[in-house]
Amino acid sequence: MPCLRILAGPSLDDLTPITANSGKALKIQSDVFEGKIAAYIKGFADPSGNVSDSAYFDKRSGVSWSIQVQGRFLQPHSADDVLFGNVFERPLKLPWGFSAALKFMHFVDPTLEQDLASGSKPWALSPLISTMPYLEHKRVNGPEDVPPFPPDELVGNDLSQLQLESTKKMDVSKDRRTFFKDAATRKEVVFGPEDLITADFCYDYLDFSPQGVQLRLPGGITIDMMKYWDGQRVPFVCCERLHPGDEHSEPWGRILWCIVIEAVDEDEVPAAHGGNVD
Repeated sequence: MPCLRILAGPSLDDLTPITANSGKALKIQSDVFEGKIAAYIKGFADPSGNVSDSAYFDKRSGVSWSIQVQGRFLQPHSADDVLFGNVFERPLKLPWGFSAALKFMHFVDPTLEQDLASGSKPWALSPLISTMPYLEHKRVNGPEDVPPFPPDELVGNDLSQLQLESTKKMDVSKDRRTFFKDAATRKEVVFGPEDLITADFCYDYLDFSPQGVQLRLPGGITIDMMKYWDGQRVPFVCCERLHPGDEHSEPWGRILWCIVIEAVDEDEVPAAHGGNVD
């Protein structure tokens, strides 16, 4: 089992190690996004082999990992053009049961678009506004309006201050993900510097331990992911949607912020203790 570490930053080329379960966040700053990122992973062993725990999992029962982010898009972005998911730098060795895993992913998130079988650079992305299990929005005038992060209380679902171009009504607490299933509705929302987003991307289908990572699917299907992992890093990214005619070197648009899980070589272990920045 290789040692793993977590990094985050404004792009895949600008990453800083962070510590899972620390309750501290890393500041992210670029010309398009300003915010903070934190990670919670149950049973995650750091590069030294130490397994940490967090009170987060006592509060949010039934999940095994969480990526949390709070921030503002400094340039206006349509909610249809802000995507979140996974991107990869080379083809994946897909496990047995991949078709079942893909059906499960689409069941959890009907807005998912993907090309995980790509022979060059696989990806799986969804609109952030519809894929996040928990999402809060607040209108802010400046830094003084930004609450502490990570929050003491669990991130919930509150889009009551969100402005829509139409007069459509929605029950934010119940059907946000269904409401924003359609692209036309997502395009009515524009995120800008006055829109503070706080999100918690958390699930229970991945189990981390010093022995490896397992994917658990409905029906009792369990896949040992370490048997199929070739060592490439696993990025979770928030990026812009790539439109036809856009010139870009990747199958996805510009990355706005990201968090990455990667292997650590044995000779790197002493240097793997990165710092979180409040």
